[in-house]
Amino acid sequence: MIFTRLDIPDVVLITPKVFGDHRGFFMETFRQDVFQKQIGAAAFVQDNHSKSNQGTLRGLHYQIRQPQGKLVRVVSGEVFDVAVDIRKSSSFFGRWTGTILSAENKHMLWIPPGFAHGFYVMSPEAEFTYKCTDYYAPEHERTLLWNDPSIGIDWPLTGHEPPVLSQKDSAGLPLETAEVFA
Repeated sequence: MIFTRLDIPDVVLITPKVFGDHRGFFMETFRQDVFQKQIGAAAFVQDNHSKSNQGTLRGLHYQIRQPQGKLVRVVSGEVFDVAVDIRKSSSFFGRWTGTILSAENKHMLWIPPGFAHGFYVMSPEAEFTYKCTDYYAPEHERTLLWNDPSIGIDWPLTGHEPPVLSQKDSAGLPLETAEVFA
């Protein structure tokens, strides 16, 4: 696996070695010893899998208590995946980084605790999987406004149409008033 630190160095793009032939392909999607050497110790306790239609934007989500590190990947389709640093103590506070994850490129992204996370579905549909370092705790879940101008995420919206959002995501808070990490 190749580990590439993005604009915010704590967010890491992981490119697996893919072995393919006329039968298909094989790749390792996680290996604790390699992950620990490249990124650090992380104990994953929950795996999640979602399916979304084109134009859906999920996020920007985080848990203010029981913060989750997430190792994310796409198993079908293509998404634009985003992490926003919401750690006040970070020199990258309020900055975002993003990348395209797809079934074709097989890339994975490590988003550590202390970040808001979201993705936008670019293909007709996409299946998204992720490993979490802590359990889902709805009472601690928060949503950062997906289009907060102070953050300025350049979402690649299909046909420049507004994204399809849940009620929770539509009601996200701007960074200025959101609960963030110290």
